[in-house]
Formats: sequence, C-alpha cells, structure tokens
Amino acid sequence: MIRKAKIKDVPEIVDLINYYAQKGEMLPRTPVQVYSVLRDFVVIEQEHKVAGVGALSIIWSDLAEVRSLAIAPDKQGRGLGRRIVETLLDEARSLELPQVFTLTYKPDFFVKLGFTLADKKDLPHKIWKDCIHCPKFPDCDETALVKRLG
Repeated sequence: MIRKAKIKDVPEIVDLINYYAQKGEMLPRTPVQVYSVLRDFVVIEQEHKVAGVGALSIIWSDLAEVRSLAIAPDKQGRGLGRRIVETLLDEARSLELPQVFTLTYKPDFFVKLGFTLADKKDLPHKIWKDCIHCPKFPDCDETALVKRLG
C-alpha cells in the first residue's frame, strides 16, 4: 500500500535512508530534516512496516526533484521503487510541473523509467536551494537525470 508518510513513520524513514547513506549510496537525513519536509514523502507499507520511501520536493515553478528513494534490502526487486517513483510522477503531473529530476548513484534504475541524463549546471535552482549546503559541494559525484512530463 502506497500512502503519504505520517509522523509515526519518521524513525523508519530515517533508518532506511541512513542504512543506504552508511553504504555511501545516498545522502544521510536527520529526523529534523525529515520532519520538516514530511509532506513530501510517500511510503510503501507492508506488514505494518515501511518497506520503501521516496519524496517529491518542489524546487521551482517548473521543476521538482525525486529524492530519498530507498527500499528495504529484503524488499528489493519487487517493483516497489518503480511504484514509488510512478506515484511521485503522478503527483508532479497533478501539480502541472513540466519536469522532474533526480540526483542519484543508481542512474540505470531511473533510465528504465524514462529519465535522461542531464547536466547539473542546468539545475541552478537545485544548486542554490540544496547543493550549496551539501558536504560534497562542489564535487558532487551523483548523476543528474531529468524526465519531462506530458
């Protein structure tokens, strides 16, 4: 079941994201960071636990970011990531956003969903909103991908 995240989900969301952050596969998130943007998140709940999570962050009038996509290790390979991204893309369309992007260490996954490679220089609003505060700035090693929405 995919649903909007709830306050009770925050500890599991943080644990799931930080599991992959410890492996160097995504950036870490604190509970404060997640609480402050909780309305951006959707979760897949299975057996009363968060099995997957993702967020849609509005960056500008014409751009949103798919971020913090994480699937529990024992739930991977079941299409949960695809379902989360499709849900977030539907939300972006309902907001009439013309495009979304992601910064990822797993570009092949997003290419399968119709995203195309992009230059980070073409995302200046993202750079000034978030990236400038990142410890990896300006040497970001994530791949940027964009999907135009019809």
